[in-house]
Amino acid sequence: MKVLAVTSVKPGSPEQLQQILPKEVPATLKLYLEGVVEQMWMRENRGGPVFLMAVETAEAAEAALARLPLVQAGLMTYELYPVGPLSALGLLIQDK
Repeated sequence: MKVLAVTSVKPGSPEQLQQILPKEVPATLKLYLEGVVEQMWMRENRGGPVFLMAVETAEAAEAALARLPLVQAGLMTYELYPVGPLSALGLLIQDK
């Protein structure tokens, strides 16, 4: 299953960010190396990354994101969107 995770980062104090951000990048890279996060982008108009995740369930995506230090500190929230193939395209190739 693929899940699109759209995050929002809340502003934190400089001290909080100084402690958390050095841990956030390795934690995110670990999810990537585990194959949980397949792709990641940064939204240009708002802060917060967007992750394309390969997981068994939406609950597994939540569990993986809960491991991120910014989520644990309450400084990052997310919305999950399960996604899949655009099945309506099949209408274009059906035999008539």
